[in-house]
Amino acid sequence: MLYLWIKAFHVIAVIAWMAGMLYLPRLFVYHCDTPKGSIQSETFKVMERRLLKAIINPAMIATWVLGLILIWQGGWISSGWLHAKILLVLILSGVHGSLSKTVKVFAADANVRPAKFYRMLNEVPTVLMIGIVILVIVKPF
Repeated sequence: MLYLWIKAFHVIAVIAWMAGMLYLPRLFVYHCDTPKGSIQSETFKVMERRLLKAIINPAMIATWVLGLILIWQGGWISSGWLHAKILLVLILSGVHGSLSKTVKVFAADANVRPAKFYRMLNEVPTVLMIGIVILVIVKPF
């Protein structure tokens, strides 16, 4: 029964992490179109920082901790699908790190990338999520 509770909270953490990972690049798209130093720009800075610190970071940590517990308790460590999933989650974590750095770039009014870059970046977590979900549900190998 404990395994199912851990799995439930893992899924909740994943949903929160993905929600933030999908919303933050969209904030960057809108932030690009605001003049530096404007009220709108300062509002976006607060929104981006709070989203990262209050939702995305804790959700990622919970996802990793609970996921590792599930691997250990479920005896999944030798499963091929899990190795592929972990690779995709590591890449997603790297994207998370990149977004965290970008929050600091915008906070310093140092962004040089166009909104189009962030529109394309917004698709990366979605593609990774699709791969991860397929691996977990289908377990193809």
